[in-house]
Amino acid sequence: MTGSLPKYLKNEKVTAYLEIFLGCLIGAAAYPLFLVPNNIAPGGLTGIATIFNYLFGWPVGVTSMLLNLPLFLIGWKAMGRVFVFRSLLATILFSAFIDLLPLPPLTDDLLLGTVYGALALGLGLGLILRGGATTGGSDMVARMVHHRFPVVTVGAFLFMLDCAVILCAAFTMSARAALYALICIFVSAKVIDLALAGFGSAKACFIITGRAEEVSRRIMEELERGVTMLSGVGAYSGQRRTVLLSVISQREVYPLKKIVRQEDPKAFMFIADTHETLGEGFEELGGE
Repeated sequence: MTGSLPKYLKNEKVTAYLEIFLGCLIGAAAYPLFLVPNNIAPGGLTGIATIFNYLFGWPVGVTSMLLNLPLFLIGWKAMGRVFVFRSLLATILFSAFIDLLPLPPLTDDLLLGTVYGALALGLGLGLILRGGATTGGSDMVARMVHHRFPVVTVGAFLFMLDCAVILCAAFTMSARAALYALICIFVSAKVIDLALAGFGSAKACFIITGRAEEVSRRIMEELERGVTMLSGVGAYSGQRRTVLLSVISQREVYPLKKIVRQEDPKAFMFIADTHETLGEGFEELGGE
């Protein structure tokens, strides 16, 4: 019996829908736990729904869905059917979870609510995007506007929408709430990028050495990691040198540096973070 994933979890479609479901659950939880109790409107149509909740007491999830559905009807022709279906599903789930999850507020501290709300929201939205969907019809309209007016990028349109929501929050709630909403948007955007890039902490190590054979042999024997030999030429000296490339885990960095130092104290090496490492010895490539 191996520790590999069940076969159905290796199917790309199953994985995508699991990511969408989990993303909707995590992202939606940010609202009752952190954002709504602290009157933080983190941009987009859900941010507008949060403002309506503050002004009129309307449920955030239902209001958000009612705002999004007309935009889906307007923009669905501009997108592929699979994307539209997944996005519609994500929007319905996300909106329903916001109102239906029986979660009490965790804090009334504005800063804590902003930061932790942004972390949960960003992680959720990142997983939804990894699943090939979005939770906003505004994305589709943004793509249509960009298609008709190429000078207006999708990002610029969504940024303008976020700015408009924050301005509304400043006038209807308070300038303080709007400033915290800016922090929320910034943090959640960074977390979305991290979720899309991957959470792995593996290291890609490049080693330029005159003892390539010895170093690579010890890496393969002692660390049990693969090594790729690349051919390089020094731009200044014109000399041909062998460059070793090996991807290792965080805990193997020190043993690797020790091997290189023992074999060739004059070697040159640099180590870079890899956000996602797929293949033998790491996470499976997956999918069929």
